[in-house]
Amino acid sequence: MQDHEIVELKQDVSNSPLYNEDFAPVPANKRSWDKWNIAAIWVGMAVCIPTYMLASSLIGQGMNWYQALFTILLGNVIVLIPMVLNAHVGTKYGIPLPVFLRLNFGISGSVLASLLRGLVACGWFGIQTWIGGAAIYQMLLALVPSLANTPYLGDFIGLNVLQLVCFLIFWLINMFIIYKGIDSIKKLETWAAPFLLLIGIGMLAWAWIEVGSMGKILDASYTLSAQKDVNFWSIFWPGLTAMVGFWATLSLNIPDFTRYAKSQKDQILGQAIGLPTTMALFSFIGIAVTSATLLIFGEAIWDPVVLLGKFDSAVVVVLSMIGLTVATLSTNIAANVVAPANSFANILPSKISFTMGGYITGIIGILIFPWKLMADPEGYIFKWLIAYSALLGALAGIMICDYYIIRKTKLDLAALFDPEGMYKGWNVNAWIAFGVSIIPVLPGFFGTVELMEVSTFWTDLYSYAWFVTFFLSAIIYYILVKVNPKGTRGL
Repeated sequence: MQDHEIVELKQDVSNSPLYNEDFAPVPANKRSWDKWNIAAIWVGMAVCIPTYMLASSLIGQGMNWYQALFTILLGNVIVLIPMVLNAHVGTKYGIPLPVFLRLNFGISGSVLASLLRGLVACGWFGIQTWIGGAAIYQMLLALVPSLANTPYLGDFIGLNVLQLVCFLIFWLINMFIIYKGIDSIKKLETWAAPFLLLIGIGMLAWAWIEVGSMGKILDASYTLSAQKDVNFWSIFWPGLTAMVGFWATLSLNIPDFTRYAKSQKDQILGQAIGLPTTMALFSFIGIAVTSATLLIFGEAIWDPVVLLGKFDSAVVVVLSMIGLTVATLSTNIAANVVAPANSFANILPSKISFTMGGYITGIIGILIFPWKLMADPEGYIFKWLIAYSALLGALAGIMICDYYIIRKTKLDLAALFDPEGMYKGWNVNAWIAFGVSIIPVLPGFFGTVELMEVSTFWTDLYSYAWFVTFFLSAIIYYILVKVNPKGTRGL
């Protein structure tokens, strides 16, 4: 990868129906993100409740603390590879994911491909917005407990007045940042990153001071799991797949951010500094603090919101909830708004801007009633949304194979904005590879969602869904291109 190589658009394509200012390649003189800005984006996204609780499932299945931490770190080092590879096109050509997908899946096919990435983020946007609103709600209750008695809005809504108001307040904060544009996201993440790290270190310091010894805390971690004498490898591989899947979504739309990077060196170092280190550190904080709660309260408390309920000081609760709100906001904006906003804009670029796409995302986030989805996380989050990683693995495999192996990182930038040009229509080879690659994991998916009974072979294979679809789609696509090179041209 050449550090200095930035390719700029040489002709005017502003009259194209595929063009808008948000999709326009970012010229070199407008690249303002260095490695620390890229790292801050990752700190802002990685410091969140799911990361804090990430080790809980691994330890619950029988891992000890350092096995769980190693699995988390390795999973993030692995996902860093497709992350850096897909980021290259953003930095070299200055284009976001939907425009990149025009190369891989055809200009018409890119609409569906980008929606496959964007729609899953809409679900997570709603859920994270509900979590952020709930933090504001708990903060207000700590100050005025009687607010819990505000009128109930009926079973259809399922909330009281204050809960709905807090949800909408946090939703409006998200919408305001969308209104301010992509550069406001950089400012938010740059400001939030050190603040969030201080909050995490503060929690660790509290646990250490209360217990008096880190050794005692880590010794207590061995009692977190009720599972004993478990074969490590039987839980390691599914656990590793889950850790890779945690950021599989961002490994697709990372060009949305790296198109603002000054150089390839900045995007590579920024991601290497920000992603695996923050995930490992904040996961360790979750392990240590939870282990400390065993000694302090006599029970393991993984959920930081529940832990805060143990404190009597309103000041501690308010400050902690502010930290939780900022953490949720920084994760939500970067991880769950940018991708769907660009996806919706790609449907009709000349009419829908990034900002309008963000507003559409926000409206969907309300209409899905995320508090009701959270009431059944097993059914929605763990079965449906996480299962989506199989589709995302297939997309990623084709994207990387096409860009690096087939096209050698070369593309015609102007043709990406020409509806009748060389990338028009649907890239048939890509869509055949996509469809065929997900077939082996479908039985396991159907078994997981209880639509049919399947053997353990299929459920075990499904445990590796992202890896299966990633490698299979890349191999199939490569073979198809060699057999039928014209299949990469649009229909």
